[in-house]
Amino acid sequence: MDWSRIVGANVRRLRVERELTQEQLAHDANIDVTYLRGIEAGRRNPSIAVVGRVAAVLGCHPGNLFEPIT
Repeated sequence: MDWSRIVGANVRRLRVERELTQEQLAHDANIDVTYLRGIEAGRRNPSIAVVGRVAAVLGCHPGNLFEPIT
């Protein structure tokens, strides 16, 4: 499994569902927007700390970001 792509797809899906822009999510999670774009594209491998902050802003458990999309 390509975990970077799974996490990225889940971050993007949840961000869109919550009607947040990449800029809003990045700001609220205290990360750079270009880093968030890389995460969503599956090119960046976020640390556990970043996964936790992003999940908190998205209002989900960090483990939800690792669920394969069917």
